[in-house]
Amino acid sequence: MKKKYLLLLLLQLCLCGHTFAQYPKMTKLLYGVAYYDEYMPYERLDKDVQMMKDCGINVVRIAESTWSTVEPQDGIFDFTHIDRVLNAMHKGGISVIIGTPTYAVPTWMVKKHPEILAITPSGQNQYGARQNMDITNTDFKFYANRVIRKIMEHVKDNPAVIGYQVDNETKSYGTSGPNVQALFVKYMQAKYKTLDNINKIFGLDYWSNRINNWDDFPSMNGTINGSLAAEFAKFQRQLVTDYMAWQAAIIREYKRPDQFITHNFDFDWRGYSFGIQTEIDHFAAAKALDIAGVDIYHASQDKLTGAEISFGGDVARSMKGVKNYLVMETEAQGFPQWTPYPGQLRLQAFSHLASGANMVEYWPWHSIHNSAETYWKGLLSHDFEPNPVYDEAKTIGKDFARLSPQLINLKKKSEVAILFSNEALSGFKAFGFGWGVHTGYNDVLRQFYDGLYHMNIPCDFVDPSSSSIENYKVLIVPLLYAAPDSLLQRLNRFVKNGGHIIYTFKSGFSDENVKVRTTHQPGIIEEACGIYYSQFTVPENVSLKGDLGLSAADKKLNTWMELITPTTAKVLAYYDHPVWGKYAAITENNYGKGIATYIGCLTTSAVTDKLLADAVKKAGLWSEDQQLSFPVITKSGINQKGKTVHYYFNYSDKETHFTYPYNNGKELLSGNSVSKNTALQLMPWDMKIIEVN
Repeated sequence: MKKKYLLLLLLQLCLCGHTFAQYPKMTKLLYGVAYYDEYMPYERLDKDVQMMKDCGINVVRIAESTWSTVEPQDGIFDFTHIDRVLNAMHKGGISVIIGTPTYAVPTWMVKKHPEILAITPSGQNQYGARQNMDITNTDFKFYANRVIRKIMEHVKDNPAVIGYQVDNETKSYGTSGPNVQALFVKYMQAKYKTLDNINKIFGLDYWSNRINNWDDFPSMNGTINGSLAAEFAKFQRQLVTDYMAWQAAIIREYKRPDQFITHNFDFDWRGYSFGIQTEIDHFAAAKALDIAGVDIYHASQDKLTGAEISFGGDVARSMKGVKNYLVMETEAQGFPQWTPYPGQLRLQAFSHLASGANMVEYWPWHSIHNSAETYWKGLLSHDFEPNPVYDEAKTIGKDFARLSPQLINLKKKSEVAILFSNEALSGFKAFGFGWGVHTGYNDVLRQFYDGLYHMNIPCDFVDPSSSSIENYKVLIVPLLYAAPDSLLQRLNRFVKNGGHIIYTFKSGFSDENVKVRTTHQPGIIEEACGIYYSQFTVPENVSLKGDLGLSAADKKLNTWMELITPTTAKVLAYYDHPVWGKYAAITENNYGKGIATYIGCLTTSAVTDKLLADAVKKAGLWSEDQQLSFPVITKSGINQKGKTVHYYFNYSDKETHFTYPYNNGKELLSGNSVSKNTALQLMPWDMKIIEVN
């Protein structure tokens, strides 16, 4: 039997590059929770279903954490909990998304195959935590394949099941043991053919790192070569892409045409969702899915800004070609510091919809009474009784159900995009700004994204594989540290053909192998930027000098500065310093029909905001929405009836007013008519949604 499964695994691995994803037809907004019957301290399934129905919950996610419950011993399966929940939810009219339970392995498996626990640079993992396994291990893949198939055989025809979640916040988990190193060597052989190529491309003569025999290829865990480390990180991301495609292919063998496949992508973590995930290629991994899903967590109370909701949504919407997405997890109460103020749960839920979400799902329904996530509270607290957050959720559920025809499948169009790059992220991570500096790739990316968000400028994300880069008028390119010549030449053409690019420092610096270019910096893009430099330093008491209209504090620099000489570029700011004052800090160059702005230093947000606003105005994109700014956030899109919907959010504890600038419409929450140029009021943590007539 095991041999049969291994043959099937080989077939699926051959098919991993071929996906048959089809975007699902969605006819109503989904409002849901993650539900764990197996965690419950006493019998209450029927009561939970009734409380969910009272709340307007119409979907639950189950089973992604249940491997040891579903398969308590090797080859012995028990679907009691799944069946109980499926039957109860179907009876209650609540749909179900089934998760594959592969992110947390059972004890019997580790006892039988201790090598399933991943070996990382810190040594071999110990049992206890989730995501501690090696996703390439053949025994793990055998058992994962079997449990997925057993679950699919059992649930695929159940009418309650509308979709499947592949794994859970999947990454490589740092797996880098001997088997992974052996796979990496095969990958390098296939990609680079000879060791001479590898030695030359990655500069391995340095410190006697040269490899002269394939059998001598060393482990990457100790490498000091940033180029090789970045290539290994890329390889690890590919392992994740292949693993997710493998799981999706299994599910696709069983699922009905009316069921979808998704995944809950997460993000870089700073105590909440923050930036591009370093351990997965969002766009590549999403190709195997029918619809993108995301987990978005954010600060709350006085620190609630909506920026993380917007950022996560914009990335998720961009993953599948600017299509609607699912919020698989977000907080209801969450950490103690996240317990929301009255009104904030509604504000958050509709903010997800404004970015293009078709589902909002809380993690979890019920607070857990023991183990690692005891104090990450669900929609219900530990007493399982109604509470102020649950009561507010009931209003959301009613409004979602009532307004589904107006708010589902919101189509959004952006003329501005941020180009991110996993390769650049890995390459920059290897070197950064220097010892003791903690500013990273996502810090820079988020500074620009948050600036756009605060000015109500809609934004998509693209990566080097995107075919749609040329569709945008303004492109923000933060820290493009590693990039092939072809990408930089493409970006030059983007400017030449009429686009406006804003580059940051360290862009164009190295090639795709993180090998620093031997020409002037910033390499190939100096043609469009009209500048060059060969020196850089750390600013000490350096500010910007120029007509920026900013305060002295706003013009202060930190961390990094490049000593730029313009050739054809206009200087927007010089360095205010007795020695470095002759060098340009920020430049702008007309190239062909377009403009390239280059920022050669790490500035304050006030500076980047000014440059962003200037670029948007020059591109003809400054509109009525830019008359408002944070904490009043506005987003819009076209609904399935072809009407424009405008959302207005007040992310503050202060009452505010604004003038509605568009044609007459209807405020959907209240049902009141709204005329053009009407003065509207937003109470603290309040919102309005206007459908234009």
